[in-house]
Amino acid sequence: MERKNFLKSLVIGAVSSSVLVEACKKDADTATATTTSSSGSTSGSTDSGTCSVAPTETEGPYPTHSPASYIRSDITDGRTGYKLTVKITINNSNNSCSALSSALVDIWHCDAEGNYSEYGGSGTQSTNYTSVHFLRGRQTTDSNGLVTFTSIFPGWYTGRATHIHVHVYNSSGTSLKVTQIAFPEGAGTALAAVNGYAKGMSGYTYNASDNVFSDGYTLETATVTGSTTAGFVLAISLSVPA
Repeated sequence: MERKNFLKSLVIGAVSSSVLVEACKKDADTATATTTSSSGSTSGSTDSGTCSVAPTETEGPYPTHSPASYIRSDITDGRTGYKLTVKITINNSNNSCSALSSALVDIWHCDAEGNYSEYGGSGTQSTNYTSVHFLRGRQTTDSNGLVTFTSIFPGWYTGRATHIHVHVYNSSGTSLKVTQIAFPEGAGTALAAVNGYAKGMSGYTYNASDNVFSDGYTLETATVTGSTTAGFVLAISLSVPA
């Protein structure tokens, strides 16, 4: 009887261990699915149960001075470069990740040479563009939470990967999120096709080394399709607490 009880305990113990291992594995898989980014970091994202809130990033040194003055979908304003259609969908993480309509969305980015409008003449940008307002605009999300801008593919400047700044407000003008959009990298991507415009890619800072994206950029990386001849289309969904 003692031998039977001993064997029975071994079987029960083996089964219990198997169940425990499987339960832990499922927990780990679930956590990985909701929080892990491709760069090994959550980039400051917050899980809201159904979607992850877009990371908060700096507005940077070149925010738009008076964003309400540039309510327009075409923000090229005479700048040359490969056409880029920017499609941003805003979701409400506080409402089951549903589309957030009537939100105000500001975007701004540098031109093909890496310069920003409204700034310059000294410091990090020697070219003076203080009196012009290219590549800046504001749109209001539709019933699907979507805004669309016509722009050009951004260039780059020292220390930063190619990116687009985004500031989201609710319909009353209360700030909900300041973040940035990253671009996919590697062979076959739009970034590779553009090849840094005239500057090339020598000295370029990639996302993993970028001082904004280096802590993780999965939630900020857009899908970019198209070509230099047909133009590119950027699409991304950003979840914000509204």
